Amino acid sequence: MPADRPPSFVDVAVVGAGAAGIAAARALAQAPLDVVVLEARDRIGGRAHTIDINGAGLDMGCGWLHSADENVLADLAETEGFAIDRTPPPWRSQAFNHETSPGDQAAFGAAFAAFDARVAEAARRGEDGPAATLFDPAEPWNGRIDAISGALNGARFAEVSIQDYDAYRDTGVNWRVPVGYGRLVEHLGAGAPVVFQCPVSRIDRSGPVLRLETARGVVEARAVILTVPTGLLSTEAVRIDPPVPDWLEAAAGAPLGLASKLHMTVTGAEDFPPDSQLWGRRDTADTAGYHLRPFGRPMIEAYFGAGLAWGLEAEGQAAFFAFAADEFASLLGSGFRRRIEPVAASMWGADPWSRGAYSHVLPGQAGARSRLKAPIENRIFTAGEGTSEDFYGTAHGAWMEGERAARQALRRLGLGPPPEAR
Repeated sequence: MPADRPPSFVDVAVVGAGAAGIAAARALAQAPLDVVVLEARDRIGGRAHTIDINGAGLDMGCGWLHSADENVLADLAETEGFAIDRTPPPWRSQAFNHETSPGDQAAFGAAFAAFDARVAEAARRGEDGPAATLFDPAEPWNGRIDAISGALNGARFAEVSIQDYDAYRDTGVNWRVPVGYGRLVEHLGAGAPVVFQCPVSRIDRSGPVLRLETARGVVEARAVILTVPTGLLSTEAVRIDPPVPDWLEAAAGAPLGLASKLHMTVTGAEDFPPDSQLWGRRDTADTAGYHLRPFGRPMIEAYFGAGLAWGLEAEGQAAFFAFAADEFASLLGSGFRRRIEPVAASMWGADPWSRGAYSHVLPGQAGARSRLKAPIENRIFTAGEGTSEDFYGTAHGAWMEGERAARQALRRLGLGPPPEAR
């Protein structure tokens, strides 16, 4: 149960109550240990966050159970009685043919598949430069491909490592939780020993026990599981003393990009096929993707990525709607402006406990994720989507990494099997 203040001493301190932190806490709960979860926010979930608008759960962060046929959170959702929506995702189709004909759509699909194949081949050769170097200069769809990178990576392909992008594993099965992914993670964290509004600023590793300096006092621990986003690690918003240069370099090599959402209501929604998609411009990466009528609701969920998202966020939430309204007016006529109203926009870049949406590895930094999760003195264990080598950028990748860190902590404390016995 949540507590007002942390205990002065625990066996394991988990820093962060997002998916990785909750997974770690649940795994540790099976052992005879004193555990605390120190969370800077006043809620569970981290970048899995659902808000309620007129009875509808709107996911401001993660919203898809990616690779659902292998996703541990999909299994847990069903076990816990959460309904699962298996409607196919909209992103491989186009709602209207105003700007993109069926032939154009097929050409775009072929262009993206060819780009992916070039990336895979370069990765097999051991290359690790910017994925954008593998664009075909004569390909007219490069702008759209790079716009999608904003949604996939939170960054343009010029900032994405060939090796890391190729390492992502996608089974192509994508489901959703209608009541909200954030609510699922929050439910799974119910009963965890969380102390809210308790950010950790420093972990002193100079003594025989670890000393965590928090906003609510000092906590000493035999082991720490650190699950905060990479941006807070590389900037030492959570500082480890003495510092670990290779670990800091690895965190800097896997920074957080930005993918932002804007939820809107729309009148006359029956004009749109449910769970369909519309993209804006095709000649630039500075365009947004629009999920029309998610779950059949009279709403639109807009996605903005990379530099476009950072720029609009810097202007404030209203800028997201202004941009979307302009794109819709261009695509569907100026009268469409009167049919949409903004509901909520995410601001993960401005959030001091996130500073971005999810991680990507920079060109030339292949291996940053594995270096980041290497234990520090076998008593500080880093976990999160940023340490997941094949499911990075996802809540289930973070969850699996939290469980991995918990196993390492249990072995450190003499309560788990050795690695070779797993």
